[in-house]
Amino acid sequence: MITPDSPDRLYSTRLRTAVVLTGSGTAGAYHAGVLRALHEAGVRTDLVAGRGMGAVSALFAAVDGAPRLWEASGIWRSGAARRFYQWRAALRVAAGALLAAGAVLLFPLLLFGIAILVGLAGFLMTLVGFGEAGSALTAGFGGRLQQWFSPGALPLLVPRLVLFAVFVAAGAVVVSLVLHLARARASRRARGGLLWRLIGSPLSPAQTLEAFALQLWTLIRGAAPLQQPRDAELARRYVELLTDNLGQPGFRELLLVVHDLDARQDLIAAFLAEQHRARFFGRLLGAPSAARAAEVLDLSGVARDHALDVLAASLALPVATEPHLVHFKAEGPWRGETHRLCDRPGSLTRVMEEVAAAGAEQVILLTATPRAARPHEMIARRGDVRGHAGEQLAAFEAAALRDVLELFAGRFAGLYVIRPEHNPVGPFDFEGTYDERSDRKYTVPELVDRGYEDAYRQFIDPIVGASGERMESARSGVRSP
Repeated sequence: MITPDSPDRLYSTRLRTAVVLTGSGTAGAYHAGVLRALHEAGVRTDLVAGRGMGAVSALFAAVDGAPRLWEASGIWRSGAARRFYQWRAALRVAAGALLAAGAVLLFPLLLFGIAILVGLAGFLMTLVGFGEAGSALTAGFGGRLQQWFSPGALPLLVPRLVLFAVFVAAGAVVVSLVLHLARARASRRARGGLLWRLIGSPLSPAQTLEAFALQLWTLIRGAAPLQQPRDAELARRYVELLTDNLGQPGFRELLLVVHDLDARQDLIAAFLAEQHRARFFGRLLGAPSAARAAEVLDLSGVARDHALDVLAASLALPVATEPHLVHFKAEGPWRGETHRLCDRPGSLTRVMEEVAAAGAEQVILLTATPRAARPHEMIARRGDVRGHAGEQLAAFEAAALRDVLELFAGRFAGLYVIRPEHNPVGPFDFEGTYDERSDRKYTVPELVDRGYEDAYRQFIDPIVGASGERMESARSGVRSP
């Protein structure tokens, strides 16, 4: 007989169902494909939850906005993702200026190399009977070379160009420091670490945040003007939309997890239906627990202005980007303090714990992390900085996923995982990557298609489609094949 602890659990539309999304960077493209398949199949979802880029996808899925992720004009197919997590502007300018200085310094050496090749060509022409032409070629280029290296030409121009490029690089770093100090004075003080303030985190999530915020505003603005409001106003509009439509098709409860660097604990932002709020937020006789109140944001209450802060924090990666600064309400438990928030790759366990606390009975877990590698599947390691960082981030997320599957086995009536068998696209490969195992380019839009196919092959067809037959066999006490 099939029991709730059986590995062949039944899927039921009568159970409270949560969709949990996890991953960073390009994992959002895989989420988009899976969400499209679940939408087309009419899979009932009560709660969407996530961390990292999964939290961003959950924000859209909660307000029937997931099509903004998979449509041709959406985030992951339109090419907008190519600009995600760019190198910081100051670093780009400084690096470009230094490369230009190096090119200017190498230019005289290049001319000498060309002179050697011209001399060899003239010698070969003399050997085959074209002595006059060879001599003319050598003499002509030699005369031009003398002009270029005359005192008023390259010897004067090269040092000036190199010095100008160095000044541009230094100016970019100084401007970056000034802007950083101005932001720090306006938001939160910083002490020490002059070198870190000069260089800072290498990547910027600013364009990524701007792209998702614009899509959210386009989704919820209705007949409002085209001008995008400030983050707090946009967050209030988002919460109002979710409040007015919760319970309607396509609108779902929301649960997001980020990390508070200053409190040294995870921060949970949630919007839940009334019947689940009391238990989740830890209220006892009308008085919230102080510890619970300090780590949970009720997006339907005082924290309704922080929805965009949670979005920004979910896009802030440890070390790679600057953490997002959030100013808490004076009437809240943090009394108006400013905290640094970011994503924590290992926080999937906390997401699952909070999903259980929110009353979820079965969970559909979406991850772009492929299955564990087997022998003789090693590939060359990435040498570029973004690729190397992406490999480490993907490895950390894979380990966290393994821990979750081990820890939560049997915790829910059903835990269904949708993941790719093979995914060569790293978290920062927004322009795609070369796949050694298939000897071809693998693009981000293709990852959207892969998520769509995997959702049907791994969950919709074998589990949702067969659930009626399996339920019937369970009633008769016979295990379905």
